[in-house]
Amino acid sequence: MIKSSVIISFYKNLKYLQMVLAGFERQNNKEFEIIIADDGSPFEVVAEIEKMSALHSFPILHVWHPDKGFRKNKILNKAIVASRSPYLIFIDGDCVPHSKFVSGHVNNAVEYTTLTGRRVNLSQKLTEKLSPVKIRIGWLEHHFSRVVLDGLFGDSFDVEKGFYTENETILKYFNKKKRGIVGCNFSLHKKDILKINGFDERYEAASVGEDSDIQFRLELLGIEIRSLNHIAVQYHLDHKLQLRPQENLDLFSQVKKDALAFTKFGIERT
Repeated sequence: MIKSSVIISFYKNLKYLQMVLAGFERQNNKEFEIIIADDGSPFEVVAEIEKMSALHSFPILHVWHPDKGFRKNKILNKAIVASRSPYLIFIDGDCVPHSKFVSGHVNNAVEYTTLTGRRVNLSQKLTEKLSPVKIRIGWLEHHFSRVVLDGLFGDSFDVEKGFYTENETILKYFNKKKRGIVGCNFSLHKKDILKINGFDERYEAASVGEDSDIQFRLELLGIEIRSLNHIAVQYHLDHKLQLRPQENLDLFSQVKKDALAFTKFGIERT
């Protein structure tokens, strides 16, 4: 039975996608589908994804459109429409989930609330040590001390965000502070994102459009943002950062001035 749809934003990097999917094989909650939101990968990559899909224990749907530059928000909207569950979890194709990532989101889901987790940023050295096989056997969780050491003496950072716990006192303390949505680690009821017409497709570069904009418009509807620090944990694989242009910030400034929850540039076009 499918109780949640996990939407993975993806472009080209099959090696990372294989590791992300290996992480989902370890989930203690198995009642989910995977939707790969592919922002225009080449046909040879598409063919490999089709082969990979048959190798996993969960259903995988591949949603694709032609490569016409950065159109992540547009393909995410297509994935939302294609999803079969009333609850959506968003993750990027370079973020490996903790084995209780899905259950962390699903078990804490409540009405009128969007949940947001955090991630550990792994160094290039640690990223290169990983493989789908290592992830399937839980290397990151069983050897988290190696990640901590790399945070102290290497290039991994935000390592403290990788500590998973079920201690209610600790969780209450670390989640009392309000935190913003992270585009690679958040979840909400499908009906809520449809109320704001999904992602604004005018954002044609990384950052702001897939998190800050979404949060602002959800909060206009009275949707609460709740932190899942140390609950919904993920490990970000190292790569070169994408540019964060001023145009995105300018557009977001205009969105805040307009203060409209429902974007005209989303799933439905009027």
